Amino acid sequence: MTSPTPLKLDDELKGRVQNLAEGRRRSSHLIMREAIAQYVEREEKRKALRQDTVNAWEEFQATGLHATADEVGKWLSTWGMDDESAAPECHK
Repeated sequence: MTSPTPLKLDDELKGRVQNLAEGRRRSSHLIMREAIAQYVEREEKRKALRQDTVNAWEEFQATGLHATADEVGKWLSTWGMDDESAAPECHK
């Protein structure tokens, strides 16, 4: 279900949206909906990444387990190669 939501735009931004809409032969409404949907999706991913980072830090603080940057770099350098190595083991 959808419901109308008022949105105030300054004249410059409104003109830019209308210009894009005309160029794509779409309505300004559709352009704004797509833009908002993309923004929300991007920010949700950013929020999830931040939470993953906090969780990883908390796990490290609790256990001390880690892999060094050199170990991870060495592993990543084999990605896509025939002799791709396994991820490094975590250690204290």
